[in-house]
Amino acid sequence: MKKIMIATNFSANARHAAEYGYQLARQIKAGVFLCNIVTIPAETPMAGLVVWPQFESDELLEDSIDELKRLKAHLEQNNYTETFNPPVGYLNDSGKVNETVPNAAIKQNVDLIISGEHEPGEWNALLLGNHTHDLIEAGTKPLLIVPGAANFKPIKKIAFAIDFEHPENDQEQIYQLIDFARLLNAEILLTHITDAKLQSHGFEKSIEQFLAEISNKADYPQIYYRAVKQDSIEAGLNWLCEYGQIDMLAMVHRQHGFFDNLLNGSHTKKMAGHITIPLLVFPTKK
Repeated sequence: MKKIMIATNFSANARHAAEYGYQLARQIKAGVFLCNIVTIPAETPMAGLVVWPQFESDELLEDSIDELKRLKAHLEQNNYTETFNPPVGYLNDSGKVNETVPNAAIKQNVDLIISGEHEPGEWNALLLGNHTHDLIEAGTKPLLIVPGAANFKPIKKIAFAIDFEHPENDQEQIYQLIDFARLLNAEILLTHITDAKLQSHGFEKSIEQFLAEISNKADYPQIYYRAVKQDSIEAGLNWLCEYGQIDMLAMVHRQHGFFDNLLNGSHTKKMAGHITIPLLVFPTKK
């Protein structure tokens, strides 16, 4: 992993995510690219909105550059150690977040996008929608969502929530996660949330074979399995984040999958109040 893009709107949560992302970049020795997308109302047609004058749009972009420079200086000001200090670049543009950020990530050849969690109640969020949700839906790169309660510490264990009915569907993302975990020297805990009280011997045997195949092919022995027995996915994820001694939760966003139901259903607000660790979301191919 060579470059991390941190998407920011300069809110408190976004600033916190930038600080977290910068520390993560130090740990994995990656460069940092700050990105701010100025959403011009004229470019997002909605009832009651009028076209803004060009000079006001230019002022917004100039203000964005000033804020990016200040954020860059803030991240770099505490570089008092002799450890790796990530180079920090920045860019801004105007457009829709769900289009411009993924395009910028591809153009800048970044490996990971970092974003703060959505802050309900912000006027711009109420007007233009949940940008975190948009980034998940439009994802072409892995997206790390950093909650405001997540304080940075070295990543030692990452849980990957997986549906073991069809584990082959997640192999590509597991190998991506292994590449990431290798940089951190972190353990990977493949986690199956189930309401079954007992697993059959055949099922456990298939899991052992799956783990051995993945571990041997990737040459990464720090991969383990754990079943979390809970009545619902929400309860299982809450328990895992609170008691599983993990530093990060990873999931695959698949249309009509259990994460899609979690994201779009009524569970979202409930989960937001419980998860205090970063959530790494892997996209699937469109």
